[in-house]
This record gives sequence, C-alpha cells and structure tokens, in this order.
Amino acid sequence: MKNLCITLLIGLFCGPQTTYSQKYPFEVTVYGSGEPILFVPGFSCPGEVWETTVETLRKEYELHVFTLAGFGGVKPVDFPWLPQIKKGMENYIRDKGLQKPKFVGHSMGGTLGLWLAADNPMMFSKVISVDGLPAMGALMFRDYNPSDFGYDTPYNQQALAMTDEQFMGMAAQFANGMTLREEKKPQIVEWMEKADRKTYLYGYTDLLKLDLRKALGRIRTPVTVFAATEPYGIQTVKNTIENQFGNLQDYTLILAEDSAHLIMFDRPEWFNGMLIEELTNK
Repeated sequence: MKNLCITLLIGLFCGPQTTYSQKYPFEVTVYGSGEPILFVPGFSCPGEVWETTVETLRKEYELHVFTLAGFGGVKPVDFPWLPQIKKGMENYIRDKGLQKPKFVGHSMGGTLGLWLAADNPMMFSKVISVDGLPAMGALMFRDYNPSDFGYDTPYNQQALAMTDEQFMGMAAQFANGMTLREEKKPQIVEWMEKADRKTYLYGYTDLLKLDLRKALGRIRTPVTVFAATEPYGIQTVKNTIENQFGNLQDYTLILAEDSAHLIMFDRPEWFNGMLIEELTNK
C-alpha cells in the first residue's frame, strides 16, 4: 500500500483537498470547514453530481465528496465491489477522526448510508437518503430473492460483450428516466461511458443482492428520505416508501414533486433549501 497522498489545490482562495489513495476504494474531495458531511453519489455518477449543493454549503460545512472506484476515472477494485466501498468508508471515517458526521447519499449512496447506519449505530448524527431504498431489487422484481443474483448472468454477459456504440445506446435510454431536464441527459450518458464496464454491471449486481429491510430496525440515527414523484406519482411513491421502510422506527419523508430520480438536477434550489433545513434540524 502506498502512503496516503493529499494534494492541495490552491488558487486565489484556499481550494478543495483531494485525497487519492490505494488505501480506499474511492477518491474524496474535501471542501470548506465546519461540521463534516459526507456526500456519496448514486450508481455510475461521480462526486460532480453534487456540484450545486457543494456551492451552496461549502461556506458553512466541511464537505467530503466521494467518487467511487470504477466511476469518474477512479481506478476499479476487485469484486465484490459494494462491501469494499462500505468497509472503505468505515475506515475513512475512523482514519480522519470524523465525529458523528452527517451522511447524504443519492440512490445507491442513500442505500449505502442506511447500511452503514444499521451496522454502526453511533457513526452518524443523521442520514439523508435522496431517492435511495433499502432493497432496490425488491422494487424491481416481484419474486425477489437476493440469492438469485450473481455476476455470471446472461444480462451481464451480454452487456459486457456490447460494443461501445451499443452500450451508449443503452446509456441514453437509461438517462431518459433519470432527469426531466433534457440538457442534463448527455452528462449522465458521458458518466456512464466513462464508467468501468465490469464495475457498472457487477457493482449493480451487488446492489440488487442487498436487502436491508430487516436491518433498518437496528438504526438509531435520525433518517430523512427524499423521494422523487416522477414518473410514478405521489401515491405509488408513498406506498413504496412505506413498504420499504416499514422496519425503521422513525424517519422523515420529503416528497420531491415534479422531479425524477436526480432531484438535485431537476429541482436544485428547492432541494438545496430543504437539505439545509434537514441538516439543521436535530
């Protein structure tokens, strides 16, 4: 293992610190000073997805913005991928001496925050899941069984064999459901194009295998859930949240109306305002 290398980017003002290391399965850029908050993106997205939120909060908080291995140009790691990410974050928090930071995660990042909070009840002062669920596979498959998911599936093998052109066609279809803003869709496609193909497929398999619904009963940290209402509608989204989070003792649900999955893209000002409220509420 190489020693941790911290690069300070300094311009006219003190810039962010970027941590590169083989010690962790991710890259972290740190902005500002104050109470620490961890920001973890969703699947295939780099930390850049939080750009407008970082600009809003960096003067008041110390923001640790993650880009996970295999995405955003960060070197891939071996599999299973998601358990390594979780362990790396536990180590990072301890190594940096972060005392009960807040955790904000989008999609898979939100799922990861719930997993960390369930296994480490005293680690965070608050977890905010932005359109993330404890059991993504249970939402997608009627007869859901985590043991049914493996790396060597026909879908994964077919996707690994795709040409770059075919894969980008799939990425364009995927981007259509992620945001309502047409100008943002090429950015999502570009991020998917930059992703390590195996990480994209096998890492998503790790996510589908993860079922935290029972584990939610171990969480003692305050939890806030942002849930986008498009394209399924308010009542369907409410039902999904109630079904998925039924074992969590208490949580706050905030519905993001007129927004698809990437809430920070579709309603940035509203999202940042609501996020500030949740960060300041005990």
